[in-house]
Amino acid sequence: MKQATLLIILLFVWATTTQAQNERKFVRQGNKYFDEAMKDKSKLDTTQFNKAEIEYRKALEKKPDNPKWDFNLADALYKQKKFDESAGKFKDIADRTNDKIEKSRALHNMGNSMLMNKKLDESIAAYKEALRNNPNDMDTKYNLLYAMNMKKKQQDQKKKDDKNKDKNKDKNKDKDKDKNKDQNKDQNKDQNKDKDKDKKDQQNKDQQNKDQQNQNQKQQQQQQQSKISKQNAEQMLQALENDEKKTQEKVKKIQAMKAQSKRVDKDW
Repeated sequence: MKQATLLIILLFVWATTTQAQNERKFVRQGNKYFDEAMKDKSKLDTTQFNKAEIEYRKALEKKPDNPKWDFNLADALYKQKKFDESAGKFKDIADRTNDKIEKSRALHNMGNSMLMNKKLDESIAAYKEALRNNPNDMDTKYNLLYAMNMKKKQQDQKKKDDKNKDKNKDKNKDKDKDKNKDQNKDQNKDQNKDKDKDKKDQQNKDQQNKDQQNQNQKQQQQQQQSKISKQNAEQMLQALENDEKKTQEKVKKIQAMKAQSKRVDKDW
């Protein structure tokens, strides 16, 4: 009976050891890919980091609660610029551990992920929390100051942009005023132009009426002159006729006198 119990214990230990070896095999392979990707600092070998991620996940499937392998996975995610995933993973590690140094490291890396993702407020909060757990961490202090400086630059730029925006708004407002002023000026100009045109048209109309009146007067004068001339002509003709009658009467008298004289002379 004791031998059977011992055999079961040995089999359990062997199975556990074999499983642990399999898990570590995945971790060792992941570390190999990770180290391979880190050899060339001039480029980002996302392919090798992705292979490392896959191996670390295999190990965690076998043993999900291993914080070191979780940390390796979070690092592999960060190197691939999967900053949201890496930040979440580092936060989980920080929440699960009671070791202040480990918590500080996880929060530091969480701050880095937030910083790379341009989430400045979140990164500053993570760095501050990391320093509460490890106040002497100079790297975290430096990163905190860097993030705060970026935040200040961002705020200054925002103020500058807002100022330029307000300035452009005022400029556009002035421009609109000038535009309205020009439009009103053009409108007044058009109105004045219309008034000038109406005035000119009225002047032309008045001039036409005046010319028409002058022409009518001239025609009346011509008609009157023509009428007067006709009367004069008739008077002259009448006078001529009268003169001719008188002349004829005188001629008849003279002829009669001559005739009478001849007859007297002849009778004698």
